Formats: sequence, structure tokens, C-alpha cells
Amino acid sequence: MTKEDVNRVVIIGTGAVGCSYAYSLIHQGTVGEIVLIDVNKEKAEGEAMDLNHSIPFAPAPAKVWSGVYEDCKDADLVVITAGLAQKPGETRLDLLAKNTDIFKQIVKQVMDNKFNGIFLVATNPVDILTHVTWQESGLPKEKVIGSGTVLDSARLRYMLGEYFDVDTRNIHAAVIGEHGDTELPVWSHAAIGMESIYKRMQGQAELEESTLDNIFENVRDAAYHIIKRKGATNYGIGMSLLRITQAIFNNERSVLTVSAHLDGEYGEKGIYIGVPAIINRGGIHEIIEIDLNETEKKQFTHSAKVLKNLMSHTP
Repeated sequence: MTKEDVNRVVIIGTGAVGCSYAYSLIHQGTVGEIVLIDVNKEKAEGEAMDLNHSIPFAPAPAKVWSGVYEDCKDADLVVITAGLAQKPGETRLDLLAKNTDIFKQIVKQVMDNKFNGIFLVATNPVDILTHVTWQESGLPKEKVIGSGTVLDSARLRYMLGEYFDVDTRNIHAAVIGEHGDTELPVWSHAAIGMESIYKRMQGQAELEESTLDNIFENVRDAAYHIIKRKGATNYGIGMSLLRITQAIFNNERSVLTVSAHLDGEYGEKGIYIGVPAIINRGGIHEIIEIDLNETEKKQFTHSAKVLKNLMSHTP
């Protein structure tokens, strides 16, 4: 199909995550064209038909179709949600070898069609697979982005909002590091509105340091709890991908904790990992290097070390 003068997003993988993201794009009127690609072409066709039937109620017109890799040539953004799903009892990093091979095939087909837009990766282990996408694509590092800890940060904000009985949109807190078991909360910069979380705790005698530890443990392990109950996570990550997409297409310069390539920031080089970054129409405009306390520095270094070790065993 010939591209019109609108933003085109190609979604590779029409599982629960890809379709939740596509539905969110339509619901918010974010893009004009959505292309669905899947190894199961009939599934992609069915999802496109179903999504098209929601457009009469959308805030803006859009076109959705089941496409092919040739459609990537004129795409502004290619979002990869394809890959084997995380199973109960399986960590995100257990998926490494399986999904690396899948990604190499996908990225090659995208780039063979002269794609020159931005890659956004959501498949786990997302930090490693974003690095694989960058290496295989040959694109500049700022044009290859992973969903990183955007969802983890949203989970933290939600749970803090529930605990302190404050609108989650007024909770300012972030999770950084690997999107997985070694991620860490940046308590030293967390705030309820404009009040630091530590000051808020001083005013409530029943709150202890262990309270925050328990909240973060629930954030870190949220995916495992959800997968155990329903088999997969999709709505939270779908909205996280939407948020990143809006920041790109609206040239927002918003700060989001995406998986970005470090080149000396935080004392690390040559890895993709979740850090706060300014996102604009060109992708990652700037990595923000916040001041971490000593505990957070050690945790971040450990998280980076785990990712480096896994990268050394990447097929």
C-alpha cells in the first residue's frame, strides 16, 4: 500500500502485546497507518479486520492492514513485539537464546527493505534484544530504543499512589537498570508531588524503610504474578509502548526510562539498559545521568554486570 503523508507504524508480532499496543494507538488517535506483520498471516489479517471495526469510534482516522516486510520501507517506526512468550516460572533472561535467533531474522528482513526509521523493541529480554537489533540493523544508537523500565516505573508509580492515596500521575519515581530481576528503584529521587518520599515517610510514624522494600518487590515481581494468573502481560506494556510512540511523533522531549545505549554514562559502555532519557522525533535525544546514592550506584553496576555477562553468551 502506498504511504500517505501520515505517520506509519509497523508492528511485528500480533500476540497480546502487539494487539494491545495497536488498539491503544487507535484509541488515542496517535498514528494514521498501522501495519501488522506476523508469521501467522491469517492471524494478522483477522486482527487487522477487528481493529478496523473500532475506527468509527476513534478520535482520528486511521488505516490498519496485514502487511509484509516491504511495508517497512516507508515506515516511521517499527515496533517488535514478536518472540516466544515468557512461561510461568521462566525469567525474562531464560528467553535469550530463543528470541535472539528470531530477532536476527526479523531485523534482516526489515533492513533489506531499506528501513530508515526508528526501532522500538518490547520483546524480552528487552535490553539484550534491543542491543541485538542495534547491531543487526546498523542504525545509529539513538534510533534503536527498548521499552526498558518504562512499565516498571509505571508500576512503581501506581503502587506508591495506591499506598499513599495520591493520584498516580502525581507520583514521581523511576525504576532503572535491567528490565528484570536486577532492576532498582531510585528512591533518592522519588517524590509525592513535590515532596521527597523520605520526607513524607518522616511524617507518618508507621512507615518504615521495609515499607518501600515491600512495594518495590511487588513492582519487580509483578510480571510473574500476572503471568501466573492470566498467562501473559499485555495492557501495561501496550500503554507503555504507546507513551514512547507519542513522545517520538509529537517531538515531546519527554523523559522516559527507556533501554538506551550507554557510552560512558553511569560508568558503563557498550550495553543497552534502562535509564532516563529525553525522547523526541529523532529517537533518544539525550541520556540523563542522574546522581545516584552509593547503594543505587552499586545496584546499577551489578545490573549492568549481569547484562554484560549475558551479552557475552548471546548467540
